[in-house]
Amino acid sequence: MSRAKQTSVGRAQQMTQDVPQHFNFTHDVVEAWAQKTPDAPALWWVEAPGGPETRFTFAELAERARRASAFFHKVGVRKGDRVLVILPRVPAWWIGLLGLTRLGAVPIPGTCLLTERDIRYRIEAAGVSAILTDAAGAEKAARFDGIKILTGGGRSGWLDFEAGLDKADPSFDPEHTRSDDPGIIYFTSGTTGPPKMVLHTQASYGMGHRLTGELWLDLKPGDVHWNLSDTGWAKAAWSSLFGPWQMGACVFAVDMRGRFDPDAAMGILQDYPVTTWCAPPTALRLMVRRDVSNVRFPSLRHCVSAGEPLNPEVAAAWKRMTGLDIYEGYGQTESVVMLGHFRGRGDEPGPLGSMGWPTPGYELAVLDEDLNELPAGQEGQLAVRVSPNRPLALFREYWQSPEENAARFRDGWYLTGDVVRRDASGCYWFVGRADDVICSAAYRIGPFEVESALIEHDSVLEAAVVGKTDAVRGQIVKAFVVLRSGHTAGDDLAAELQAHCKRVTAPYKYPREVEFVEELPKTISGKIRRVELRERG
Repeated sequence: MSRAKQTSVGRAQQMTQDVPQHFNFTHDVVEAWAQKTPDAPALWWVEAPGGPETRFTFAELAERARRASAFFHKVGVRKGDRVLVILPRVPAWWIGLLGLTRLGAVPIPGTCLLTERDIRYRIEAAGVSAILTDAAGAEKAARFDGIKILTGGGRSGWLDFEAGLDKADPSFDPEHTRSDDPGIIYFTSGTTGPPKMVLHTQASYGMGHRLTGELWLDLKPGDVHWNLSDTGWAKAAWSSLFGPWQMGACVFAVDMRGRFDPDAAMGILQDYPVTTWCAPPTALRLMVRRDVSNVRFPSLRHCVSAGEPLNPEVAAAWKRMTGLDIYEGYGQTESVVMLGHFRGRGDEPGPLGSMGWPTPGYELAVLDEDLNELPAGQEGQLAVRVSPNRPLALFREYWQSPEENAARFRDGWYLTGDVVRRDASGCYWFVGRADDVICSAAYRIGPFEVESALIEHDSVLEAAVVGKTDAVRGQIVKAFVVLRSGHTAGDDLAAELQAHCKRVTAPYKYPREVEFVEELPKTISGKIRRVELRERG
């Protein structure tokens, strides 16, 4: 029997088949652990390496989540309301999401790197009724006229989150949510328009990430799991919230802001009892450049990576230096882990550089342009079977985007937009992104957003953005720019355009390289041929 046909054992496999009518992650998972193991550690937050820290047991975390749901309800948030949550790695992020989920409101996590324009777009597109943020986020959301909630101190016109929790009634018991009720929304970038809203139900993430926590992260009660992902990205939901707490493990978090510091990360793994760790390839590339041969991570037993393909040489170097394998996983904002190397079912890591094998509950295939299934060895688009049986651990829809739904859900398949090949053993290998989304340092960046920012500059006539291979980041954003008459190309103008992009859109999206060209290659219909630009490098 091939690896692709093997099935997992345990609750993860059962979960893919048995969905109750009602489900609520805060009530049915976090509060259940609070009843079963009230004194077990649930959240361990460190302000800075070696600095102040706060720990919550499951009983304490559940109590704060109950208070948060009561507070949100008291200030006017109701079931189904969309609430934008823009916070760094601080306890309020976890408590706020759990409280909103318990209430049946729909959190929309956003990275702190969002600009005022990014925030305004999300407010209008999602019909946001409330915002939970800190002082930095409040500055960028000052014109919002809904329910404004602030962490970390008072501000005129904003409600104090911590003070509200202290006064809230922990016995508040909202209506239990259905499994198919809206649960969480993430914005994702594309190439043909502005960011789309990915809508998950209460069960698709809340139950679906049992697969992530049990099979891929290999978590158990007593584990301490550290994930490097920004709180604004879906990977934080994977590995800093739903996955670990499904398994009764402790989430470990360090409020590290700014540029990733590989030396600080190694110090944390050395000094804190982290047992499982999730890091993007970008972080691993920086770390293996250090000499860690004499460094010991005494508690670490399992490492995973996702967000972009991991270079085989980086995985091999990590193994040589630490003695630990890296188990890769593949998924999207629209899913949980759908391909991977699963230590949680007793697997050895598969071939270095591969995506792994399908997760239980997912029927995957490689399709050609006419949606015909391709045999092993041929490249095509990765697709998920959604008819007649739709996987639980898959999003419901691109909310309020019928055109996108029609393009991605076709003939009983969900089309991922990623080009892959499958080998004879059933193992999948990543080839590229069909939709031109750039994956840089685990950030997904849509060319459209960067191009729109560039074109706003007075000197720019046309612009096209592509991903360029980079040894550290996987890809960097490169812009090809056609100037308006009267403007002269040069380093000074390139730097000005980069600074402009940092102001107009989130700073991580700015083009690290700018090349001035006379014209952009286009198809007969006038579409930019990004493939040709990528070939130019």
